[in-house]
Amino acid sequence: MDYVSALVPPVVMAAFFIGLIRVIVKTQGGANKAKEDAAVDAALARAESARQAGAAQSEA
Repeated sequence: MDYVSALVPPVVMAAFFIGLIRVIVKTQGGANKAKEDAAVDAALARAESARQAGAAQSEA
């Protein structure tokens, strides 16, 4: 029975990993793609403006 207890954790982790990959693949594209892309673009724009504002303050 030691082999069963040795195999259970990797099998459970593999099952969860496969489920995670399936969720990631299913959520790519679709109706939410434009909304997700817009959220990422907005976050990048905020980060870029904060970086530029910090650079402008250090120059002044």
